[in-house]
Formats: sequence, structure tokens, C-alpha cells
Amino acid sequence: MSWCTIESDPGVFTELIQQMQVKGVQVEELYSLDLDSLNNLRPVYGLIFLFKWRPGEKDERLVIKDPNPNLFFASQVINNACATQAILSILMNCPEIDTGPELSKLKEFTKNFPPELKGLAINNSEAIRAAHNSFARPEPFVPEEQKAAGKDDDVFHFISYIPVDGVLYELDGLKEGPISLGQCPTGTGDMEWLKMVQPLIQERIERYSRSEIRFNLLAVIKNRKEMYTAELKELQKKRERILQQLATIQSDRHADKTSFEALNEQLSEVNSGIEGATEKILMEEEKFKKWRSENIRRKHNYIPFLFNFLKILAEKKQLKPLIEKAKQKSIGPR
Repeated sequence: MSWCTIESDPGVFTELIQQMQVKGVQVEELYSLDLDSLNNLRPVYGLIFLFKWRPGEKDERLVIKDPNPNLFFASQVINNACATQAILSILMNCPEIDTGPELSKLKEFTKNFPPELKGLAINNSEAIRAAHNSFARPEPFVPEEQKAAGKDDDVFHFISYIPVDGVLYELDGLKEGPISLGQCPTGTGDMEWLKMVQPLIQERIERYSRSEIRFNLLAVIKNRKEMYTAELKELQKKRERILQQLATIQSDRHADKTSFEALNEQLSEVNSGIEGATEKILMEEEKFKKWRSENIRRKHNYIPFLFNFLKILAEKKQLKPLIEKAKQKSIGPR
């Protein structure tokens, strides 16, 4: 069974990850590579870069043929699966992510496999393929064989950037192995690896931008709502402690007035933090609601409706005049 082309979109990728039973992860699109934008998303588990693939382009960088055994690297053996493979390259290399039963089983099963067999194992995973193909757009005619991209067709490719065991890697399933981008002693929760990768991606964008403006950079990050909910719970506990301390002071006639004022100031700060965390949770809920709505529209089959609509227009003898009118409009005044 073939794999469909899926849209490069944070809502699509987040739902795809959820369908693979991975927990506590979401994807966000990056509109800027400045360090403040990257810092606001921490912890960043990995970055996915989309660019227009140019056949015949040479890359002289050294490919690691015998990589770190802890590094999951799979060759891309499936057409149209590079987005899912780029996501898997990050999920499978982050021990702090709860990858769920399916991916955990796949990682353990392929532990000693070479990259080609890892790629085939991904291809043979019914769960991964079903999650990927759930975003297939309904087509009125489905060809038996997929048409290969021609020389004039635009072909886009996804690669991943991730730190593993003190090394920053670029993972590209079309290459023979991973590419080491240098020593990176810190992990995914730290800023150092993001500072390292930022100029590398920027240089790549600038190199291509002379002839191409279509790029996409996405970050695989910790689920924001879960983070803000944990933050809210801690603030609520802190608020309860402060209120108890205030009650104790109020019951003591000889209590220090300075302590009372200091606690009131702390309470004001905590209340402000609770308000901020609550607002951020609501914003995340709205964003996920929007993503769900957009994904329903992406998956919905509008073809029967359009077919019947055209059929009704034809029965009422309104279709042909509309076609003629559209033709005239397309020609326009000369």
C-alpha cells in the first residue's frame, strides 16, 4: 500500500503524533530563528526543516557509516513518507518522550538493524502507515501506481536536527547515514544545541533563498497545556501556603507588619501568575480546537457533494450556461 503526501502543518503533525500513541508532545511552526523565539519553546526535542529538494546537488559533508548505537537512523525507502520519517527521527531519539507501545516496540525490534532495514520496518508498520494515510485527500480517481515526480515537478524534503549523547546530528533519510554537526554536551531542554543549530539552518536558508522562498521550520516540543497545567497547580499550592501564613499572622496581635505586607505582595504576584497560566491554558485549548476543525476539513470527502451539486445544476439546465460564462470570464476583454 502506498503512502500519501501530507501537508507540512503543525496541526497535522501534532495529530499524526497523537495517532501514533505518543504522549505529551506537540509541533509548533517557527516564523523566526531568533534565539528568543527558540527559547520560548523550550524544551525543544528536535527541529524539522522542509526545503525544495534539488536532484544532483552535491553534499561533501562526511556521512557516519557506523553511527552511535543509541542513535535511531532509518533510510527513507518509502515515497511521500519523509515528513513522518523526520518526525520519527526525533521521537525515537528522545528518551524523555513517552513514545507509546507501538513505537517503543518498533525501536526495540529494530535496535540492531542497519538503516535500510529500519526504513523497511517503518514501511511495514501498519499503525504508522494508517496514521500517516489518515491525512490522505479524497481523490475522484485513484491511479493504481503512483506517478513519479518529473524534472519539472516541485519535490520537497524533510530533514531533522537533534542532539543525541552529546552530539548534534542532521538526520536525512535520503543519505547513507547521519551527519555530525559537532559536539553538543547539553540535552534537548538546554539552549546550547539551539544556539548551535540556528546559524546552520540560517545558512542553508540563505543559500537556497536566491532561487527558492518556500521553507518551513517546525519544532517538536513538550505539550504546552500540560506544562502550563503543572505550573498552575504549583502556583495554586503556593497560594494556599501564603493564605495560611496570612491567617496565622492575622490571628497574632503581636505579628510583624512588615511580614504581613511582604506576604500580601507575594500573594499578588502568585495571583497574577495563576491568571497568566490560566490564560495560556485557554489559548492552547483554542489552538487545538482550531487544529481539530482544520484536520476534519482536510479529511472530509467533498466529492459526492460536488458531484451531486453539478448533477442538479445539469438537470435544471444551469450547468452549461455557467460553464460558458466562466469561459468568457477567463478569456476577458482583449
